[in-house]
Amino acid sequence: MSMPHLILVPGLICDHAVWKHQARTLESLATIEVADHGSLDSLAGMAKAILDRAPDRFAIAGHSMGGRVAMEVSRLAPERVARIALMDTAYRRRAAGVAGQAEQAVRQALLDKARKDGMRAMGAQWAQNMVLSDRLSDALLMNAILDMIERKTPEIFEAQIKALLTRPDATPVLRQIQCPAMILCGRQDSWSVLSQHEEMAALIPHSRLVVIENCGHMSTMEQPEAVTAALRTWLEGIHAGKS
Repeated sequence: MSMPHLILVPGLICDHAVWKHQARTLESLATIEVADHGSLDSLAGMAKAILDRAPDRFAIAGHSMGGRVAMEVSRLAPERVARIALMDTAYRRRAAGVAGQAEQAVRQALLDKARKDGMRAMGAQWAQNMVLSDRLSDALLMNAILDMIERKTPEIFEAQIKALLTRPDATPVLRQIQCPAMILCGRQDSWSVLSQHEEMAALIPHSRLVVIENCGHMSTMEQPEAVTAALRTWLEGIHAGKS
């Protein structure tokens, strides 16, 4: 039996580093590919780029914005997805009215800071709401996150913000997922909160909800061992023929 193919999809202004522990540890179970969104400015475009490179059948795990991209992959080619993991993410479109305008203003302020002070300075501000407060003094973790953000440009940041602001409602996609699905969330994720993940798990017919303790939004980096263990259990179903 050939090894399954696993596509790991990074979120907003993230890259391979967000999946470092998972990619290294799970390479004995699957052929690992980490997606690169380049300068694409729509979730559908990111999903199509993944599908253009992917084999006929694969597993996909997406973190944050990457979870939304994984949902778009499932929307476009559900028959090719053997299993799906959606992590620290959300599924609704941008709210209408004042709430939607507020989201756009917050994202624009971060983009303005990136242009004025640089990506690393913007990342240091952004991380305050993304990482569990107890870990903000962890220099190793924070430098890994900020180094990753600094590898991106304000232009890439702007393109990905556009993709998020124009995101579709993924409720119909979740209801139609028939493959085994894992929904994972850091318990203290204040950006993509646990209650949204409970809603997502309820919408998907064959899903398992995993909550990572003592963890904010950047679960793959904050609690890498726990996240990798959950992904291992999710992946091992393929080897058992449960796909």
